[in-house]
Amino acid sequence: MDSFDFASAPGHLIRRAHQVSVALFAEAAAAHDVTQVQFALLNALIDAPGLDQVTLAQRVAMDAATSGSVIERLEGKGWLRRVRDPDDRRRRRVWITPAGEAVVAALKSAIADSQARLVAPLSAEEAQSLLQLLRKLVQTHSA
Repeated sequence: MDSFDFASAPGHLIRRAHQVSVALFAEAAAAHDVTQVQFALLNALIDAPGLDQVTLAQRVAMDAATSGSVIERLEGKGWLRRVRDPDDRRRRRVWITPAGEAVVAALKSAIADSQARLVAPLSAEEAQSLLQLLRKLVQTHSA
């Protein structure tokens, strides 16, 4: 019986690319002790302050349970605040704080550089193709 060519499997290569992405992000964000998911949540709140937790989780493609613990950690750092929705006491709305905004502002350039480093081995055309293909994969499997 022949072995499976795991090294050429799309899932394996995506996992390896994700490991590279996480490492580059961690290096760029080390001084601020922030993860990719935390950075994504903070950015989503800059774009749409006052989102409820469920909608916020959906915006960054997270399940609500996992996002709750991430939101708690960010609240503990003073980077966001949660308030019960006066119209629905079960719902909590979330806002980024000035301290959270400062972290995002301090990291924007370094994170942009880490993303550029991630695709640096590719030509500009290859990087565009990669992004288009990844979007297609994500959108198709998210439907």
